[in-house]
Amino acid sequence: MRFVWAVVAFVLATVLIGAGIAQRTIFMGPSSQQVAVEVEEPAPFVLMDGEVLREHPGAQTLLIRGEGEIFAAYGRTADLEAWLADSEYNHVTAGKGGKLDVAFVASSATGGSGDGAEEPTATPAPVETPAAEGDAVAEFAGRNPAGSDLWLDSFTDEDALIADKMQLPDGVSVIIAYDGTKAAPDDIVVSWPIDSSTPLAGPLMALGAAVLLAGLVLYVLGIRHQRRGRGPRRKGPGPMPVTEPIDLEALPPAERAAIDGPGPEPTADAPETEKPTAQGEEKPEARTEMRAGRASRRRRMLALPALGLTALLAAGCSADSWPQFGDASPTPSPSPTIIAPENQKPPAVTEAQAKRIIKEASATLVEADTALDIELAKTRLDGSALAARTTEYALRTALPDTAPPVAIPSDDVEVVLPEATDRWPRTVLILSKSKGDDTVPPVVLTMTQQDPWSNYKVTDMAEMAAEAVFPDVAAAWLGTSLVPDETAFLNVAPGELAATFADVVDAGEKSASYGLFDELALNLAQSIRDSRQTVVQNLADQGASETSDTAFDMLPAASPPVSMTNLDSGAIVAVSLVDTESVTPTSADAVIRFGENAQAKALTGVEESSKGVKTTYSFQLFFSVPAQGSTEQIRLLAVHQDLLSVEVIK
Repeated sequence: MRFVWAVVAFVLATVLIGAGIAQRTIFMGPSSQQVAVEVEEPAPFVLMDGEVLREHPGAQTLLIRGEGEIFAAYGRTADLEAWLADSEYNHVTAGKGGKLDVAFVASSATGGSGDGAEEPTATPAPVETPAAEGDAVAEFAGRNPAGSDLWLDSFTDEDALIADKMQLPDGVSVIIAYDGTKAAPDDIVVSWPIDSSTPLAGPLMALGAAVLLAGLVLYVLGIRHQRRGRGPRRKGPGPMPVTEPIDLEALPPAERAAIDGPGPEPTADAPETEKPTAQGEEKPEARTEMRAGRASRRRRMLALPALGLTALLAAGCSADSWPQFGDASPTPSPSPTIIAPENQKPPAVTEAQAKRIIKEASATLVEADTALDIELAKTRLDGSALAARTTEYALRTALPDTAPPVAIPSDDVEVVLPEATDRWPRTVLILSKSKGDDTVPPVVLTMTQQDPWSNYKVTDMAEMAAEAVFPDVAAAWLGTSLVPDETAFLNVAPGELAATFADVVDAGEKSASYGLFDELALNLAQSIRDSRQTVVQNLADQGASETSDTAFDMLPAASPPVSMTNLDSGAIVAVSLVDTESVTPTSADAVIRFGENAQAKALTGVEESSKGVKTTYSFQLFFSVPAQGSTEQIRLLAVHQDLLSVEVIK
């Protein structure tokens, strides 16, 4: 009976293991679903709508083949359409029945705002390439999409580009191109994963291995039972005849002597109980031990294949071959509820995008500072920050020992406050720190993007004071709004803040606005007045106080302030001021000598002036301005001072 059950176990194990293997081989379906993009009319760009990628669930994979360096990026659909406003491109959208519709879009002379509901003039159109002589119409020369700050992320590769594990949200699309001049790649395939897991394959093969092992055990037990029974028994002999006692007296003398005679005496080498055996005959005990050893070895040899097969099946089963219990993803922890205002616009940049931009800007400025390349610096600086860099490069050219400006720290971006808008220009405020160098102070800066085709440029930049506390601001994914210069909702309007602080510097405690600023701002104003007094004292020490006259004046710079709201109904305001210091002789015979002032000599090219000299400094300041009616003072957050120019009065 044991052999019967062993055969049943072998058959059942074969069925179970075969079913498990079949699920992972012949019955296993495709692992992905693909759809190809068919482009009929060539164009420099391909705009693939986000609905195409979200047509099927799961992570999206984009495969692009071509010849040369292929570029692909994704960003907000409205931003991509605005960037392509003056270019020809193929627009790929989701059609019916899983097909893709490809429509050729001709270039437009006017740029779009990125929102179809708004006027097309919301975004300025780029200046067209001038036509060559004899050409009636200027043709668009193309624009390389690589390196634009507009993309949320970008990819490049040679001849074949694979962008996998993408999960683009609603409102995000993909742009595909080479360098913006030749026709974009037309071999484009989008694929989505298909659930090919077989949760029963693993249990079936494991159960089959267990049944196979049980069958082997039953088979071994059957053989053992058969051998213990020593095979089939023969039929015993019939009944023996009745025996009677032998009368020894009646036997012949020779036979009686053989029966009564003594047997052989045992020797000293052989014990009495041991019987001699024939040559080559084994002892019963040895035969029993040998049979037991051979049976044990056979059982081990039969068990090893079963265990090896079980281990092989278990090792070949992946996680997709087993049922997954529990939640597929952890339950998110609750977070504070933030209600966005109705009709809230999207933030100008995401947090990851802002960090990438500031890293690229910092690297560009380091390269420009090393080469003293002001044209390269112009690609990332504008306004007061660019004016200060121009003077620094001029000084370092004339005075090589001049220390270079400190690079923008970009390894620890703590605050990203983008403007919530879909128009241009766009502004972002960033607070960045350095992780590896404690001597580098945190930097607060503002960046502005003038149009879709321009990169972000730093307009205001200052070092944050150690005593300053940065106010609470909105999350980067929500963004904030710019405050108009003439708003009445702040303690001091942003357009008047620079002039108000300049009055505190010039008038000191006599200023009507003296009590509006905190101690840190008042200390800065006092240090500026002390530096002015030092200039006057130096002239007196040199005996020139009677023959020279000094004048100081602080005014707002030409660049407008940048004001962004915070969570306390106040605003962070960045302003620029220009502090002018003039020294003029009071006598026709007197001259102003620069002496040991190497910077004045380097910037003017002379060593003295008969009509005087004017030195200009720039101040870039960041203030936290409270709301109207608040009892809080205006707090100074960051300050940076630069020498702008030294001019001979003519």
